Amino acid sequence: MPKPRSQQISLPDTPYYHICSRTVRKAFLCGVDKETGVNYEHRRSWIEQRIFQLSQVFAIDICAHAVMNNHLHLVLHVDSEQVKNWTTLDVLSLWHKLFKGTILTSKYQREQSLTTFEMEMAEETAQVYKQRLIDISWFMRALNEPIARQANKEDKYTGHFWEGHFTSQALLDEGALLACMAYVDLNPVRAGIAQTPEQSSFTSIPLRIKAAIKGEQPITLLAFTGNEHQEKTSGISFSLKDYLTIVDETGRVIREDKRGAIDAKTAQILSRLHISDESWLSSPQTLKVYSLARWAPQSICVNSLNTWV
Repeated sequence: MPKPRSQQISLPDTPYYHICSRTVRKAFLCGVDKETGVNYEHRRSWIEQRIFQLSQVFAIDICAHAVMNNHLHLVLHVDSEQVKNWTTLDVLSLWHKLFKGTILTSKYQREQSLTTFEMEMAEETAQVYKQRLIDISWFMRALNEPIARQANKEDKYTGHFWEGHFTSQALLDEGALLACMAYVDLNPVRAGIAQTPEQSSFTSIPLRIKAAIKGEQPITLLAFTGNEHQEKTSGISFSLKDYLTIVDETGRVIREDKRGAIDAKTAQILSRLHISDESWLSSPQTLKVYSLARWAPQSICVNSLNTWV
């Protein structure tokens, strides 16, 4: 029996979660339906654009994503600290980018005249909205419902497009987070859709790679802040170069239950992309995670993570 959502998501324990949402009735989110020959590839951009739009409104960052034929993966980071600095006006301005709100919240945002009672009502409503803006269930609702309506309209169909419940897994430590991100980023390679991570489409890894070549990081994704822990900077406290190597090494392992893998003859990712690897394995912590990904890719399970890379 599935666990209640309240038991699957606990922000005091971890801000990181792996989310998976699947379609029903053999619906194709994107790709080509082999039974009908209809191409739904354009739907990839629908959902990726919506993901990035929501991340600009919710206090939820995107660590990794992959849009597949009939399902999507997300690795999310809930930034509970961010909302503590939001004023009532901040909350309402963000909420109204996606939802109508109420007459009072709209008047409050436009700074129209309100009675003391109306002001208090608007502020109480804003507190409800603030909690929703760090709620993964609300994030997925705001993601899936518009996509379902748009797809059903295109298919001239009524009824459910997504399964009733998305699955969520708490990622309780850095090892679980990195393993899960690598799993998500390697989905197109494992499915035989792409030969290498950088050739993937509508996945987070090519976005990180394109930015890394320029010595940058994509603004749409939660950044890697390196192995330094001296300053509490928002981001993933791990080296981006090290992460790219983890993905590359893990993707080379041949799995009997997966169709694809990176060809063993392919050059190492840092070499083929001309990214300097001078900082590789610069700390014991890096070595530990790298070894785990390289030598035990089929059995990475840290605490509650039950998805195998």
